[in-house]
Amino acid sequence: IMQVRAVLDEYQDHLPMTLRQVFYRLVGAHGYAKTERDYDRLLEAMNRARRAGLIKFSAIRDDGFHSNQWLGWKSIEAAKHSIIRDAKEYRIDRQRGQPVKLAAWCEAAGMAPQLERVCAPYSIPVYSSGGFDSLTVKHDMAQSFSEISPVRILHIGDHDPSGVHIFGSLDEDVRAFTAEFGGEVEFIRLAVTPDHIARYDLPTAPPKETDRRSFTGETVQAEALPPDVLASILRDAIDTHLDMDVYRQAVETESTEREVLVAWLNR
Repeated sequence: IMQVRAVLDEYQDHLPMTLRQVFYRLVGAHGYAKTERDYDRLLEAMNRARRAGLIKFSAIRDDGFHSNQWLGWKSIEAAKHSIIRDAKEYRIDRQRGQPVKLAAWCEAAGMAPQLERVCAPYSIPVYSSGGFDSLTVKHDMAQSFSEISPVRILHIGDHDPSGVHIFGSLDEDVRAFTAEFGGEVEFIRLAVTPDHIARYDLPTAPPKETDRRSFTGETVQAEALPPDVLASILRDAIDTHLDMDVYRQAVETESTEREVLVAWLNR
């Protein structure tokens, strides 16, 4: 529990973390055994620790439950207050005017909020998927991409047979569907790469014997990348692929339009 607290303190700017991310930081920084049995032991320990108030519930992310709690306005005064507040926080699509639109796509849904924290200032959407996406999802996303084409997708996934084939399947299917709609999309494998494994000394495991898909080398899950390292990799890619002069112009336009909107509401 003290080791988990140390991990959460070290990455407090990237909270909440998934338990799988915590597990890999324990493996890398504290010599915790890297087996599924030890991961299950960590899950049980964290359940008890959170019940006992030793670990904050807000520090651990779990995407297994969805709730839509919007019931409506409490009063017209509450509606007015919300509208004025929204006007003062007015945001435009900061990719306005970009020659190529960027998006991020991660294999693990639990990592999406951390990626969104990096992407939000640039109005870059983050998509997440568990396993192989359905053909319907790929078709629908391709139709959306074709409307804002060209699009460049920064993909983050596991370095294992499933992760490699998921990326290949997305790239092939979504590109083909987008082309049918008259658009253009490009997928870039951002992480995890063999270079990341060597550079950051990530914990590895052999491929599962039951997985017969072609793959070379040891496997590494994307959640093995420390959150700050992953954020840095993503931020560097954004700086590389985004036209920063166009981005700065969009931010200036946003400020001017915000003043106009607030003044209009005040009148």
